[in-house]
Amino acid sequence: MARVLRVFLTHHREDLDAYFGRALPELMALDAVEVVVNTADRDLTTPELIEAAGHCEVIVAHRSAPGAAGLFTASPQLIAFLRTAVDISTIDVEAASEQGVLVAHAAKCFIASTAEHALGLLLALARQVGESTLDYRAGRLPPQRPGRQLSGKTVGLIGFGDIARHLAPILRAIGLHVLVTDPYVDATLDPGLATLDPGLGGGTSAGASGFDLIPLDDLLRRADVVMPLAASTPETVGLIGAAALAAMKPGALLVNVSRGELLDEVAVADALDSGRLGGLAMDVGSAPDQRPNPALATRPGVVATPHLGGLTPENADGQARSAVEQIAAILAGTAPPRAVNADAASRLHAWWSSR
Repeated sequence: MARVLRVFLTHHREDLDAYFGRALPELMALDAVEVVVNTADRDLTTPELIEAAGHCEVIVAHRSAPGAAGLFTASPQLIAFLRTAVDISTIDVEAASEQGVLVAHAAKCFIASTAEHALGLLLALARQVGESTLDYRAGRLPPQRPGRQLSGKTVGLIGFGDIARHLAPILRAIGLHVLVTDPYVDATLDPGLATLDPGLGGGTSAGASGFDLIPLDDLLRRADVVMPLAASTPETVGLIGAAALAAMKPGALLVNVSRGELLDEVAVADALDSGRLGGLAMDVGSAPDQRPNPALATRPGVVATPHLGGLTPENADGQARSAVEQIAAILAGTAPPRAVNADAASRLHAWWSSR
């Protein structure tokens, strides 16, 4: 008889339904799999997770469940830690590798959903949709607040990864001129980009065939809308701080759907208070689970959502099914896709040998 693989899902009740509800029957239908769920109404602390998953070989972790070093050292039965998200910055991969635990992340299913959410936040910010909605709900007749036409304006994308590449043609389709800065992108190797003389205005022949790749300082100076879409690295933490905000156009809009730590929130609050920054839309921030900080999110001129960029059935199902795919691979004796430390997964190989 095949050895049973016990799988613990860290998602609390609300997250389990939102992110894993439709994929759960597929997981439970796998042969020789026993599924254990988090029955709490909140995320578990690391000591609680160690206790709850103490008899399980696999942990399927929501993005809010960190993979701390203590988890791997205190869980000798654990063979794999599978993140149902792409970001693994809160997983101590080195500690997992030292203990022989496989770490893997989900497929990139969030790109379209997050790009569309960024567009929605920008439109809501430009036309002050939230303020009028709140007035109506409070029984007040909203004043006729003037909005901003985006067509003919310039948007600057900081980082040209998957989300930016999906979003850029959408922004251009509604009439925005798109500037890009990314130190890891070479316009000569990318047919979607063109280098632009920073001294020239928009609408150049270079920009007509692609998106203009320019230095960050020039992008900040020229953009009416700034969207940081860079990965979170030591170099990008606080990227939008006092210096960047001072370099931006007076009254420019800022939209962040990437990572909260890209913004220096104190500097952003000061720029809002002084009027230097014309408005902020944010789906991420410094609160738990990358949610916006309420102290910033509740300010006038701010549109905020609680880290919902990827919260669509399409993305949630795709990322949950990524874990199902990885568990099926483990059962089949093959390396799970999207593993980041497959060479160090000694516990997985030992489990295969013991079946």
